Amino acid sequence: MHPDESAPDNPAAPTPQRVVVLGVGNLLWADEGFGVRCVEALGERWEFPPEVQLMDGGTMGLALIPMLLDASHILVFDAVDFRGEPGTLKVARDEEIPRFMGQGAMSLHQVGMNDVLASLEMLGHRPAAFTVIGVQPVQLADYGGSLTPAVRALMPEALRLGLEELGRWGVPGRERSGESASVLPPALGLTPYETGRPSEEEAVRIGDERFLALRAARARDESQDG
Repeated sequence: MHPDESAPDNPAAPTPQRVVVLGVGNLLWADEGFGVRCVEALGERWEFPPEVQLMDGGTMGLALIPMLLDASHILVFDAVDFRGEPGTLKVARDEEIPRFMGQGAMSLHQVGMNDVLASLEMLGHRPAAFTVIGVQPVQLADYGGSLTPAVRALMPEALRLGLEELGRWGVPGRERSGESASVLPPALGLTPYETGRPSEEEAVRIGDERFLALRAARARDESQDG
């Protein structure tokens, strides 16, 4: 993947005071978990200077604001509907981000991220650099599912782009030689999540027809009683 936007030059940039690397999304909605899985992989395979904090932002939305108020640089991984070909990556920086994130909200957290950006500005905080690495999802409706093969295959490229961005900011990562550090609880790690969840035959992921039929019948009864 070659991002549409060329990376800006960064000659002799000063070391950032605090860098937040944020994975945003819902692990339970297939490709929506892309951002969190990227940050998980960064923590497991790379280590960074102490001013870098890896964070699972999940679907926190506005609750992220206190955690970002003193961040000089913010890097976000996310699944974004930028009206591109499913299974493609795109990079947006600074003023490009509201337009990039706002082309089509897939879920509540994406609206929340735009609100976070606006709220930071209203509170007088404008990070020196803000970058989003987004993937156009292939599948969202596989509730309880994991990343689709096409989106998972893009993770190494997304991580490479993220590492390059951090290097330009003066906080390069280096491959871990010792124990990994995960940003997620053990039960939500990629391997336990995928090996521990039931099969599609055991747990319907697109809506159980029995439940949907009962709900439809209840709605009809309520409308008749009304």
